[in-house]
Amino acid sequence: MASLALIGHALGWVLLGLSALGTAYMVAAGLLLRRHFRDASAGAAPRAEAVTLLKPLHGAEPRLYENLASFLDQHHAGPIQLLCGVQRPDDPAIAIVKRLRRERAGVRIDLVVDATPHGANRKVANLINLAPHIAHPIIVLSDSDIVAPRDYLARLLATLDLPGVGAVTCLYHGRGDAGFWSRLGAAGLSWQFLPGALFAVANGLARPCMGSTIALRQEMLAAIGGFRPFADMLADDYAIGEAIHALGQRVAVPDMLVTHASDEPSLAALWRHELRWGATLKEIVPAAYIAGVIGIPLPTALAGWVLVPAGLWFVLGALAVRVAVAGVADREAGARTAPLWLLPLRDCFTFAIFIGSLFARSVDWRGAKLKMSRNGRVTAGQELFP
Repeated sequence: MASLALIGHALGWVLLGLSALGTAYMVAAGLLLRRHFRDASAGAAPRAEAVTLLKPLHGAEPRLYENLASFLDQHHAGPIQLLCGVQRPDDPAIAIVKRLRRERAGVRIDLVVDATPHGANRKVANLINLAPHIAHPIIVLSDSDIVAPRDYLARLLATLDLPGVGAVTCLYHGRGDAGFWSRLGAAGLSWQFLPGALFAVANGLARPCMGSTIALRQEMLAAIGGFRPFADMLADDYAIGEAIHALGQRVAVPDMLVTHASDEPSLAALWRHELRWGATLKEIVPAAYIAGVIGIPLPTALAGWVLVPAGLWFVLGALAVRVAVAGVADREAGARTAPLWLLPLRDCFTFAIFIGSLFARSVDWRGAKLKMSRNGRVTAGQELFP
């Protein structure tokens, strides 16, 4: 019995040490977040290049019209093609695109309805079907749940012109559009993902390429083989970035935030969505993902406190730092993502996702069950929802 108590005590101190390390990391990430955007450039002048905005769509998010419109309301002097694709003729996103066409008659808005399959990843299949309709030499691909600031294109194009840059991607913060659970999901993006991703990029620990934005030129897309090589990749955006790096070019991250609009209506939907993210990261960067547990210091402090009474001080320290970092993230984003009292729940949910993702062998992607295999590839399984 005494030996079990000693083991529990030792485990408690291990957890508290991990929490202390994570709290120090969060202090560094918060300071970097504040300094990075405080020193950010004021913007860029409007450009005149012709740009195709690629939008693979699936269903209608709560604010899809506003999300898409933000990409047209740009300080941009050149032609814009908004190229939207769906895979079903009854997709509700079609009505949104048609409304946008009526109300933005002076902008080229093209819609492609094509159900041709090209692999397990339906988003990439959608992109493959859109590719023949791209009209302009610069392509900006982004997910349907992304909202762009007005200087988005100007700053993307300025960054794309830098030497050695093959593509540009963007960091993002969260916005909940579908009630409580979507706000909890958005809080994970603003309070956890954003400071961690910026810290990793600034210190050369990661080279992200994210669905929030991938801007590249037609010749670069051709050089990596178009979208077809990624038809069975779970993390297609990451794989695109790695293909660009393999050509000796880099994926740049400008000092600009876009908004990710979360729309999870329930706990189950949020769990499925974030488990897919976690499992994807575990497959493509397993060591970095496991090491990322230090970025969740509050739950480890709570677990350590159960075993070691002195752990209360670690809990209070972790909580204070996490609240401060969340406040910095929201200030830099220009909006309160969620009430700060949700932070302990959010961090514990993040920890649960971390544990669950370690054992995940399949994930849900918009109603389809995808079985994970080596090298980030997936195979399609049964439909989860009609």
